[in-house]
Amino acid sequence: MKIYTVNDYIKDTFGEKLYKLSLNAGCTCPNRDGTAGVGGCIFCSTKGSGDFGGNADAPVSLQIKKEKLRIAGKTKCTKYIAYFQSFTNTYGEMDRLRSKFMEAADNPEIAAIDIATRPDCLGDEVMALLLEISAKKPLWVELGLQTIHEDTAKLINRCYTLDVYDAAIKKLKTIPAHIVVHMIIGLPYETKADMMATAKYISDSGADGIKFQLLHVLRGTKLAGMYESNAFEVLSLEEYTDILIDCIKQVRSDMVIHRITGDGPKSILIAPLWSADKKRTLNYIRQQIEKA
Repeated sequence: MKIYTVNDYIKDTFGEKLYKLSLNAGCTCPNRDGTAGVGGCIFCSTKGSGDFGGNADAPVSLQIKKEKLRIAGKTKCTKYIAYFQSFTNTYGEMDRLRSKFMEAADNPEIAAIDIATRPDCLGDEVMALLLEISAKKPLWVELGLQTIHEDTAKLINRCYTLDVYDAAIKKLKTIPAHIVVHMIIGLPYETKADMMATAKYISDSGADGIKFQLLHVLRGTKLAGMYESNAFEVLSLEEYTDILIDCIKQVRSDMVIHRITGDGPKSILIAPLWSADKKRTLNYIRQQIEKA
């Protein structure tokens, strides 16, 4: 099976390989501070899925410099994607966010701006800011959907309903943005059919790309407590890959596959432990995709 990978898309769009730099805009989330809910999503670490991101207190230019040094041995890229990853990066005071995003956009080594956010944090001011950014550099916007199933959404404390996602996609389609949607494979109590339905819905919604993420159980999360009380089981590598392939078959052939799994920080990873061996995991999954 042939898939349209993010590396293929980047080469087609930019003419060269780019590397993502994980940056931190110092945001929080509306389901953490009481606006929509408290506690955040049950799988999310204290760093808001930005465990590999920069120091929120540091200027963006310094974060970029430090990230470049960190990855210097991994790549010979001369251009980068500024990835604002931690928490909800369109949730905050607009002037502060504009300053951080524009600092990245004005950097000549930054080829594109990638902003991770939630569908319920795309108000008029935010959309105006995203349009402003897109006039400077190509813009990617990542939405954390995870699942289309409302029972699961309540369980994971997502704190918004599917119609909010639908409205967000419609808004983002009005500006020049590459829309990437996250879904998690292995959420408690979901069947393969449930997960395939989520993948198809994302594809049919008009999103440009999709990120498939393995459910990780991380220390200090509510999900960890559920796992340790045997409330659910995590997937094996073989089970995960089987579901992933069937999910990929649900999406459009032109949809960019931005991720086929994911790796949690080893220092706080409880399960599944097989995911800690990133090289072996990726090699196995890619081999099975090629065979499919």
